Amino acid sequence: EAFAPVTHRMPMTSLDNAMDLDELAAWGERVAKGLDGASCVYVCELKIDGLAMSLRYEQGRLVQAATRGDGRVGEDVTANVSTIAELPKRVTGPGVPEVLEVRGEVYMGHADFAALNAKAEAFGGKIFANPRNAAAGSLRQLDPKITAARPLKFFAYAWGEVRELPATTQMGVIEAFASWGLPTNPLMKLCRSVEELIAQYRLIESQRAELGY
Repeated sequence: EAFAPVTHRMPMTSLDNAMDLDELAAWGERVAKGLDGASCVYVCELKIDGLAMSLRYEQGRLVQAATRGDGRVGEDVTANVSTIAELPKRVTGPGVPEVLEVRGEVYMGHADFAALNAKAEAFGGKIFANPRNAAAGSLRQLDPKITAARPLKFFAYAWGEVRELPATTQMGVIEAFASWGLPTNPLMKLCRSVEELIAQYRLIESQRAELGY
């Protein structure tokens, strides 16, 4: 009748925003000042508009999936997330920790969203306002069979509780995720200055309409 609560062992925090490129440049200056002139490498990622999810693997096996909720307590949606075809039920490879919480985003692609709404309209079903609502609504179905019929996808981009990280950098961990079979976004890029960050932002901005999500 309802989803069981899950207390996150490590909180799922939200992101801060820079509302324009001047704010981004000012943030970069604060970072540089805080590092006393030490070199800084940035991982530039795409912010996916979906539903934040925490996947817990133990001994390489998926044992729990939980929504973000309020950041400290989410909902257990393991049965539903297990229906996402591209998500491995077991992760294998060198360096897989005994305990691994993968954080990422469940989303729905534009073409899949359009097809879902077209089918719903043809059969007099619910029309979703946007792909994010469609992804969230699909994941919160009490019947996992309904979720299984929805074209959901996932990008891994962070982690919660981990027994031992496979790398010492953000990019290194994401590359390990990919080697273990977890879906990661291929457009992630290392940038060595705020100027490179802005150039990458402009590039993605020019490609955004064609990304499909």
